[in-house]
Amino acid sequence: MRAWQVERRKRTRHLIELGGLVVKAGIVDLTADDRAMIYGALLWIAAKLQSHEGEHARDLWAAKGKQAFDAERHDDQNSQGT
Repeated sequence: MRAWQVERRKRTRHLIELGGLVVKAGIVDLTADDRAMIYGALLWIAAKLQSHEGEHARDLWAAKGKQAFDAERHDDQNSQGT
């Protein structure tokens, strides 16, 4: 496989994973799959991260995401054990 193909596959996988996070967070359902609304929300997040509140938002959102991943992992482990 050529180097550009490997890089393209890596990029595609990365984009699919990011899209999966949008779905996992419930954003698609909450916006009725309105792409303009989703894009607008992402632009708002980017602006927030670039503002004077960016560091606080980063810390808050990272903690919330870690908590959600940990809860999901815990739920998966419990469902596999039963």
